[in-house]
Amino acid sequence: MLATKILFLILIAVCIAFRILYLWDFAMVLLVIIAALPVVMLVLLLITKKLTKTEFIIPDKTAAKNVPFQVHLCITNRSILPIGKAEAFIEYSNTMGSSVSCFELHMPVHPRNTQKMSFRISSEFCGKLSIKCSAIHIYDPLKLFRVKIGKNTSAEITVMPDIHEISGNICFTDIIDDDNCLYSQHKPGDDPSEIFDLREYAPGDKLNRIHWKLSSKKNDFIVKDYSLPIDAAAVLFLDMKIYDEKNNSASLFSTLLEAFFSISAFLIGNERVHTIVYYNQTTGNFKKLVISDSESFNAAVNELMLSVSVSTNFASPHYYLDNELTSSVSSFTCVTSAQNPQLYHSIGECVNSEIKNFVVVIGEEKSSSNILTDTLSGINVIPVVAGNVSAYIKDIEL
Repeated sequence: MLATKILFLILIAVCIAFRILYLWDFAMVLLVIIAALPVVMLVLLLITKKLTKTEFIIPDKTAAKNVPFQVHLCITNRSILPIGKAEAFIEYSNTMGSSVSCFELHMPVHPRNTQKMSFRISSEFCGKLSIKCSAIHIYDPLKLFRVKIGKNTSAEITVMPDIHEISGNICFTDIIDDDNCLYSQHKPGDDPSEIFDLREYAPGDKLNRIHWKLSSKKNDFIVKDYSLPIDAAAVLFLDMKIYDEKNNSASLFSTLLEAFFSISAFLIGNERVHTIVYYNQTTGNFKKLVISDSESFNAAVNELMLSVSVSTNFASPHYYLDNELTSSVSSFTCVTSAQNPQLYHSIGECVNSEIKNFVVVIGEEKSSSNILTDTLSGINVIPVVAGNVSAYIKDIEL
C-alpha cells in the first residue's frame, strides 16, 4: 500500500508539472481529477465499510482431537462497489491454554456478494476452541486506503475428548438397591429372583438349578441361569479446576476430561451403572447424571462438554462432599488436578464407601512424588501424567 501511495504522489507531481509547462484546460482538468481521486476513494471506502458484514460459519458444533475441521469466514458486501482486497488475521486457541496460533487470509470481495473463504484447523487438546479475527482490513479498488471492519468476529467449537482403554477390577455386589435393582443383560449371576437364561444341562451344573417342569416336556435337562444384579451406587466426581497454573493448563484440562470419561466408559463396558457428578458452569450447580448404557454415556459427554465455558470459575468439591453426598456408595472416584491435603482428607472423612479412588492429573512425572499418601484413609491415590491416561490408570478398583 505504501508503494501505491508513493506512485500516486509521483503521478500528482507529474500532473502539476504538466499544468505548469502547458496552460491547456486539459492539463487543469487532469490535475483536478487526479487530486480528487484519493478523496473519492476514501469516501467510497467508508460507505462500503458501513455496508459490509463479517461472520464465522462452522458446520459442526463439535470436533475430534487432532482431526482438522472446516471453518468458513464470510464477508458480505452489500454495496455496489467492489472491495479490491480484504485481509483477515485469524487467531485460534484453547480457552484453557495460553498458546495462540495465527495466520492470514487474503481475498477480493465483489459488489452485492458474499465471499466465503474456507480453512481447516485442528486442536491438540479437548475443550473449547476459540476462533476470532484480531483484525479484518478492506482496501479501496486503488489500494490507497484501508479501514478495519468485523469487530468482535468470533466463534467457538467444542473439541471432544478421546476415550482411552484402561484396566481395572469391577466389584458388582458392594451395595444393592433392593427397591430399584438392575440386572446384567450379558452375564449370569446368583440372584434367584430373576432368571437370566434357560439352557441345556452341562456337567458341573447344580441340581437345584434344573427346571424340572420344563425338562419333563423337553425330555432333556434344562438349567436355569440366575441374574446378576448390577450395583448403581458407584460415583465418579470430576473436579475441573486447574490448580497448577505453571503447567500447560490446556493439557491438564484435556487429560482430566479424558481420564474421567475413560473410567466411565470402562464401567459401562462392564455393565456397571454409575453416577457422574460435575460442576455445571451454565447452571451454577453440581450436575448429576446416571450412566446406564452407551446412549446415556454419549449424551452425558455431549452435555458436559457443551457446558464448559471460557470462565474458570468452578465450585469447590468440598461443598458437594459436605452437603450433597449423603448416602453410602459402593465406590467413589474423584478425578482432579489438586494435590490438596484438605480435599484428600475430605474424601476420606465425608465419603462412606468401601472403595475410594483419588485420580490426580499432574504436569510431569517427577511431581508425582509430592502427592500425599495416607494408608489409614483407605484411599487409592493414582497419579496420571498429562497426556498419558492409559499408561497410568491400571488395576483401578471400581
